[in-house]
Amino acid sequence: MKTIGYVEDNDSIRENYEECLVDAGFKVHSFAEASDALNSFQEDMPDLLLLDIGLGHQRDAGLQLCFDVRKFNSSVPIIFLTSHDKDYEKISGLRMGADDYITKDSNIDYILVRIETLLRRVEALQKDANLVREEVVEEKSSVELNDKTCQAYYNGKNLDLSLTQYWILHELYLGAGKLKSHAELMKAASIVVEPNTIVAHVKAIRSRFKSINEDFDAIRTARGVGYQWLDSES
Repeated sequence: MKTIGYVEDNDSIRENYEECLVDAGFKVHSFAEASDALNSFQEDMPDLLLLDIGLGHQRDAGLQLCFDVRKFNSSVPIIFLTSHDKDYEKISGLRMGADDYITKDSNIDYILVRIETLLRRVEALQKDANLVREEVVEEKSSVELNDKTCQAYYNGKNLDLSLTQYWILHELYLGAGKLKSHAELMKAASIVVEPNTIVAHVKAIRSRFKSINEDFDAIRTARGVGYQWLDSES
């Protein structure tokens, strides 16, 4: 039985979703406070985290919690389930290392599908980790991708990408010069999400590169179509 760590400060909302998750076959550890959740996650990490953004009087406590978790665990799937629906809020959530972002007006069946999709992806990655896989290292490039650890480096510095973001970058970088559609990037990351979520992930990836080199400009946007890693930067 998979375990979900659920952080939501509204008692009625938390109890409602917890009941739905339990009915779907999950074990749920629920928290109203970010500090309580973080302490618990440091001791025993669930299989997936479901976080609200605003907690109590802190509008962005969930974002900070996601950031804190990513400091010691880069692989646990994290989904924001929140009423915050502005694009900049979605981008902020994904930049903090979340794998998905769902608004509370979504149907519960839709939420469960997104949860199950992420869990299946992690299971597949864990199985692959038991196989001998070739590391992807571009010796003459400023970018290094390591499939064994799902870590990406730029100019020798860790980009600190989430699993979803790693596989999106992997697809773009190894297909340098080729235009990759939103659907192709979803397939590469083993996720099924809205195109806007892919857009937000790519913005987050760009932001990671720019935090190391503000002149980074290797990812070209083809509006409404997809993205391309420029050959000159590969």
